Amino acid sequence: MKTISEYVLGDMLARYIRDDAGHAGLLLIPAGMRDCVLEKEMAVAPLAEVHFRGDSLPHGYANGQSLAGTRSSAGLIFRDQRREGNRIVTELSDPEGRTVLHDLSWQEGSPALRCSTRFENRSSRPVTLELLSSMNLGGITPFTPGDAAGFLNIFRARSNWSAEGRLTCESAESLSLEPSWTHHAVRVEKFGQIGSMPVRHYFPFLAVRDESAGVTWAFQLACPSSWQFELRRQDDGLTVLAGLADFDFGHWAKTLQPGEGITSPEAYLTVSRDGVDRTSQRLLSLHREQWARRGEPLPVIFNEYCTTWGNPSHENLSGIISCLKGKDIDYLVIDAGWYLKEGAGWSDCSGDWIPSRTLFPRGIDAVAREIREAGMKPGLWFEAETCAAKSDLFSRTELLLTRDGAVLDTENRRFLDLRKPEAQAYLDERVISTLKENGFAYVKIDYNDTIGTGCDDPDSLGEGLRQNMLAAQDFFRRMKERIPGLMIENCASGGHRLEPSMLAVSDIASFSDAHECQEIPIIAASLHRLMLPGQSQIWAVLRKTDSLRRIGYSLVNTFLGVLCLSGDITDLSEAQWAAVEEGIRFYREAGEIIRDGISSFFGPPQQSWRHPKGWQAVARTLGRQTLTAAHAFAFGPEEREQTAEIPLDGPSVIRRIYCTENLPVTLEGNLLRIRFTAPFQAAAVLTDALP
Repeated sequence: MKTISEYVLGDMLARYIRDDAGHAGLLLIPAGMRDCVLEKEMAVAPLAEVHFRGDSLPHGYANGQSLAGTRSSAGLIFRDQRREGNRIVTELSDPEGRTVLHDLSWQEGSPALRCSTRFENRSSRPVTLELLSSMNLGGITPFTPGDAAGFLNIFRARSNWSAEGRLTCESAESLSLEPSWTHHAVRVEKFGQIGSMPVRHYFPFLAVRDESAGVTWAFQLACPSSWQFELRRQDDGLTVLAGLADFDFGHWAKTLQPGEGITSPEAYLTVSRDGVDRTSQRLLSLHREQWARRGEPLPVIFNEYCTTWGNPSHENLSGIISCLKGKDIDYLVIDAGWYLKEGAGWSDCSGDWIPSRTLFPRGIDAVAREIREAGMKPGLWFEAETCAAKSDLFSRTELLLTRDGAVLDTENRRFLDLRKPEAQAYLDERVISTLKENGFAYVKIDYNDTIGTGCDDPDSLGEGLRQNMLAAQDFFRRMKERIPGLMIENCASGGHRLEPSMLAVSDIASFSDAHECQEIPIIAASLHRLMLPGQSQIWAVLRKTDSLRRIGYSLVNTFLGVLCLSGDITDLSEAQWAAVEEGIRFYREAGEIIRDGISSFFGPPQQSWRHPKGWQAVARTLGRQTLTAAHAFAFGPEEREQTAEIPLDGPSVIRRIYCTENLPVTLEGNLLRIRFTAPFQAAAVLTDALP
């Protein structure tokens, strides 16, 4: 194994290596551990994994589990490397001219890297790709001898509807990723997501920690369609692959004529000497780079969905507007149902996007104007990429996606074929024009089903899906271009699209469809590892029957992200409203910490999110300031109180407390204590570090 080059990228070291046959790979380590790298029995993992249709399939019993490790990748030999500004481009090719350009980029000061792969067909004949990795990083771990038995832990983030972002930890051994006694037979752990809801079942996230050396590698994939991660092992080194779901897993293939090329989705990667919580947040620096509103104050939003439950009208909205006037709300969002047809529910007739004259007899522009006159900006909900069974669009099959020649139908959802200019023109007319002509400054784009494996395309179902989802992102960008200043909320039955490329074309995102659940703070805190809290919009649904304890619990939830009110706000008492308004003032004061801080997590792990016990605290620090949001859950049979103990970074003083009950809160040196005297209480504390 020889070194091609080394680059110090902040506190990381990227070492490019090659073997005697000319295969090139990458080792990524903390910069201060250059001299800790051991000589180990590890083959060079190629910089990129590809598979060309017609080449031999994997050996070592991997066929059907993986398309990596075939002759296609083995034929790619190192040719050249160049640094272009902040990019390191490494060229590989085979004797036929099939070429891969591996692109690793880094911005000064960033704790994370971007990686992508471009394949170019410089041969004289068509080439069909069935696998194209975004990154393929081997050499994990170079710090612990042998196969690091007992020291490698794998972290993933599972996701389901209203339960997004549950971090799991499994040993390499429990995933059967120990090499065999002869290093024969490839070990593969492959996971991902198939369809147009990229955060369903798993987030496109992975971390690996060497517990002996105290080093963590973390990865994300920015992909709105089907994706995969692969953990592979045959010797002492573990390899991590991320990229588009391949032909075996996601029915993706792409034929490229001579002279044509394709670029993979971006992968994000980092390495540090911190644990998984801090290391995962290093990746979020790349989210911040592409977040259009990264320097702006966080908004306060009111969304009427949990008030009218899909039946908004000018009449009931006027009551809401009157109640919210002067309450320091930035946006009032009209959610689903404004287009209702006679005898249909909001989810049955979406797609035509014609405001109901019954619900809005003076036109929807009149209520938008009323919102603006009350000092707020109006917003409107769409499920723009789909149509429901009672819409006229449902039968316009020339605009819809097909699979095997039949319209792609999931009983109550069909999908626009956004690759077609006619479908994009339809969205321009029905969505963008409706927003622009009626003065809406905010749009919530929801998405309530998935395309699944894919849609008809000359190359493959997976390629049809990939192209359609890229076209959906083009639509998001076009909304911004046509309506300057428009705030875009990314929603997909709550949190099914919380991946980096969708977050990049959005301003904020619905964190979950957990509207009034006790587990809201658990979900919201878990997402701090996977997305910026400043983009994580969290529900605080208020009911007239809520106690002040419940009001406080709901408001403290939102301090883990962006505050979004809903519920029985016209029926709240003066005392309830006073608690809400005090919460808004606290949120405004803490907004910069929420937006730009770094999070630490405290409290016992929760086995059940639906039935949580114990307590949780998140301390988010920015410079000398810390915001701590703490929640108590169910007590044990003999418990009368619970005390949350949160060690801060140094001796500090309390600046402000938000709590709707008189809970004992003390700070001694750097130890913050919050004593909960009843289940499901919450408190938030702002502290300043002493000089």
